[in-house]
Amino acid sequence: MEKLAFKDFAPNTIFDFGYASVSEQEIIDFALFFDPIDFHTNKEFAERSMFGALVASGPQLFKIFHLRNWLPLFKDTILAGMELNWKFLKPIYADMKVFCKVIIIDIKPDYEKKRAIVKWHFDFTNEIGDLLQTIDVTMLHSTVN
Repeated sequence: MEKLAFKDFAPNTIFDFGYASVSEQEIIDFALFFDPIDFHTNKEFAERSMFGALVASGPQLFKIFHLRNWLPLFKDTILAGMELNWKFLKPIYADMKVFCKVIIIDIKPDYEKKRAIVKWHFDFTNEIGDLLQTIDVTMLHSTVN
C-alpha cells in the first residue's frame, strides 16, 4: 500500500496487516534489550514458568507491525501520540503466526488547526482467531500533508 493522506482516513476502515512470527532467538534478543524478564530470555526458566515455554515480550509483535505496516502508511500525518490502552490477553510463543488488523474507530477533525484526533484499534490474533492482544491508540494527525 502507498502512504495515505488524511483525506484517505475514514471511520470503520480496516487495514489487514497479515501475519508475523518471531523465533526463540528473536524473542530473547528483543527481551534482552527491552524487557529482560526470565520467561522472555531464559528458555529453561520459561519452560518451568506458567507459560511452559519462552514467550514474546508484549510489545514485540506490535513493534513489527508498527514498523512494517503502520508507519509506512501513516507516518507523514502523525503529529503526536495522545493515549494508549493495551491489553495482553494470551501469550505469544515462538514461531506462532500472529495476525494484525487495525481499524479507524473515530476521527475528530479540527480543520482550522489543521489536525485531527484519530482513534485506532489494533487486534492481534492467532491462526484460529483467538484474541492475543488489543491496543486502542489515540493519535493526533495532521489534516494536511
